[in-house]
Amino acid sequence: MRGVLSDRMGAALLMAPLLLFLVLAYAWPFLGVVKWSFTLPTPGLGQYDALLTDDLVQSVFIRTLRIAAIVTVVSVAAAYAITVVWVRGSPAQRLIAEFCILVPFWISVLTRAFGWVALLSNRGLINTWLQSIGFISEPLTLVRNEFGVVVGMTHFLIPFAVFPLASAMRSLDDRVLLAARGLGSSRMRTFWTVFVPMTRSGIIGSALIVFVFSLGFFVTPAILGGGRSVMIAELIYLRIFQSPDWGLGAAISVVLVLFVGALMALLFRYVRPKQLI
Repeated sequence: MRGVLSDRMGAALLMAPLLLFLVLAYAWPFLGVVKWSFTLPTPGLGQYDALLTDDLVQSVFIRTLRIAAIVTVVSVAAAYAITVVWVRGSPAQRLIAEFCILVPFWISVLTRAFGWVALLSNRGLINTWLQSIGFISEPLTLVRNEFGVVVGMTHFLIPFAVFPLASAMRSLDDRVLLAARGLGSSRMRTFWTVFVPMTRSGIIGSALIVFVFSLGFFVTPAILGGGRSVMIAELIYLRIFQSPDWGLGAAISVVLVLFVGALMALLFRYVRPKQLI
């Protein structure tokens, strides 16, 4: 009994510095933001009432949820295909897939965003090439809109979607797949009726991670959206630093944090921690 208590005490002492850091670095500043949301510019619930009545704020919330949902679906689908090659492909295929997964982590999000501007703008490489071969007569509007935002965010988030999927796929028992094949199931049927359902937890974890990241994205939407596809993080920035309307910006931040917290609770409810590694 004493040994168990001493082990728990030792674990608590080891965790204490981390918990103190989290409180000072995150919880304490967040409480200040919560205070602003109730006190600026005047005490009360006026800022939260504005969230329910302000058409601009509501449209930004809806746009953010829509873009986040599209990015989540596209990112998880692309990551699933890449992960299958990475986990179950030949050695050469695994090496190429691993290279494609890891290299994006070495390039900053700002560099990637400006790279997509160079590709998608009216005088960018894609429009210039399509016009040179006579496929289009006028440049396509590929940037400074939701399409450009979705492309840039998807490119950034695919690697983050890979790891939960890879963990789920590596935990599969190959004997189950062999049994399905032995019972006469085709490769495609085995994939859709056995392999995909058995990696469901990885799909859920990957989708929640990408969706949470998408909700708080700032740099990529600000650059590729060009102020025409404002998302919630950019709206908070505008309210805090340019309006200034600190109370409303703080209220939006509080709602966003609570929403993300609820999503993270779902993540740890339906996905085992080891499947996120």
